[in-house]
Amino acid sequence: MTDTQNGTPAGLAVDPRDRRREATVSEAKALSHPLRARILRLCSQHELTNKELADRLDQDPGTVLYHVRKLVDAGLLLPAPVRTGPSGALEKPYRSTGQSWWLNDPLGGNGEDRYLPPIEAFQEELREAGPGAVETFERFALHLSPAQLEELDLRIVAILDEYVLTEHERMDQPMHGGLFVLHRLAE
Repeated sequence: MTDTQNGTPAGLAVDPRDRRREATVSEAKALSHPLRARILRLCSQHELTNKELADRLDQDPGTVLYHVRKLVDAGLLLPAPVRTGPSGALEKPYRSTGQSWWLNDPLGGNGEDRYLPPIEAFQEELREAGPGAVETFERFALHLSPAQLEELDLRIVAILDEYVLTEHERMDQPMHGGLFVLHRLAE
């Protein structure tokens, strides 16, 4: 259902599509690897060095640095100010720009399996957090027309946008992750 005057889905003050832009080729490629998705997520929580990322992800520092550089080159990760570490050595941390949220279908040009890397990253994060970390869970099956599918997606994204836009107001609260996936069921 849409508002006949402005084409905005019914019940939404702002169409989420108006807040987004198309991903560049560099951004789409950077987001197409599960390890890079995890690096972005971790650097959205805290400024982390390459070594801290490698330790947290149980990866070789050289491998992590390769992926960090891809994210920096795409503008999705920024170097934070150099700091002094616990041993007195200078450290170069990184932080997420938060721009990946505002990309319209950032993985759209990467083939049929384009959504598998973020799903794999989510599975790894969930395993790392442990079974007690799940706060809510909904499983469902719905019959939806293409228009209803688009409306449902837009309404959910609009709600998430509201929270993303006000994230700075809740920085003292625990951080939660999630993934919303709609898929066709095999018949």
